[in-house]
Amino acid sequence: MHSEQRQRTRDLLRSRGVNRALFAHPHSITWLTGFAPGIQLGPNLFAGGPPLVWCEDGHFTLILMEGMIDVSGGLADEPDCEIVTYPGYTYQGPIDGPAGLRAALQNVTGRPTGSGPLGVELNSLPLALGIMLRQAGWEAMQAIDGWLGVLRMVKTPEELTKLRANFALTDIGHAAARRAVQPGQREIDIWTEIHSAVERAAGHRVPLGNDCVVGSRQTNIGGWPEDRILEEHDAIIIDLSTVDLGYWSDSCATYYATSPTPAQQRAHQTVLDALDAAIAMVRPGVRACDIDRATREMIISTGYPDYPHHTGHGVGVSGHEAPRITPYNEQALEPGMVIMLEPGIYLPGEFGVRLEDALLVTTDGATSLTSHEKRYLPSL
Repeated sequence: MHSEQRQRTRDLLRSRGVNRALFAHPHSITWLTGFAPGIQLGPNLFAGGPPLVWCEDGHFTLILMEGMIDVSGGLADEPDCEIVTYPGYTYQGPIDGPAGLRAALQNVTGRPTGSGPLGVELNSLPLALGIMLRQAGWEAMQAIDGWLGVLRMVKTPEELTKLRANFALTDIGHAAARRAVQPGQREIDIWTEIHSAVERAAGHRVPLGNDCVVGSRQTNIGGWPEDRILEEHDAIIIDLSTVDLGYWSDSCATYYATSPTPAQQRAHQTVLDALDAAIAMVRPGVRACDIDRATREMIISTGYPDYPHHTGHGVGVSGHEAPRITPYNEQALEPGMVIMLEPGIYLPGEFGVRLEDALLVTTDGATSLTSHEKRYLPSL
């Protein structure tokens, strides 16, 4: 699982003269090993800290609390990546996950030998573990935070399979949203219908984000669903992400409680045209900032205000990752990148419109990974 990601990492570390490295950021762990905690309520209560990955001379070791691999989707030892666990929950004595994690890490890393610095994702490593490493003799540490971000932009075939599965779930969620959007329904009622449809299709728990907001809110760009009731001609922005198999999807559409008004139809068509034009620009070599600029100018030229967010972003083990489709980013697109494009129009207190698609950059253009309905249609 994720062997291509580990090979890319070996090549990167070797090119920078780093023979040993410790990865601690959750996104790095998932990207390197495929491990993703199956929990929705934050870090495990009994774990001593984040899962870690130790790399030495090209061999990887995943360190995590025992029992966590049972919810990881078939994670197992591989020739280049073994799993080391430590005890977490117990009723036979005091619970001390941090001590277990420290002992496991010390056993794996041992004492410094040879030359060269130890690469560490220092920003994500708990302070106590950093102190422990220094006390064990690992004094020459080199920060490698962000090193894997560049590698993560181009997806492997295994990653694309996981992403496609997530985008299929968001399509299911949007179909449920369109059925649920009716006058008298609350935002939270619609969200509940979406979540239920997604989890029934998946057959297990699936965390869900991001926005479910009626356009008549004064701040109508995004937010969690509340008990606000949809009234006739209300627009509602449904921005959905699922998090399954360690990967994120994303998507957005705008629905109407009844038939959209002429003003809503005009704004909706403007955003749809801008999205289509942005998609048409996607191909290798095109800079992210050029897509952002052209899309913004198209919205503004029709008399609407500029939207106060990015035009898009990458997606993978994180919901927002490189490349960001923003005014400042001169990154050129490459085949294998997966990006979201999401222009919008927002009239505070009246209505808002945002539409979003996922695109896989190919050698000669782009392939859409989302298929939810984005035209302005009345609810079902």
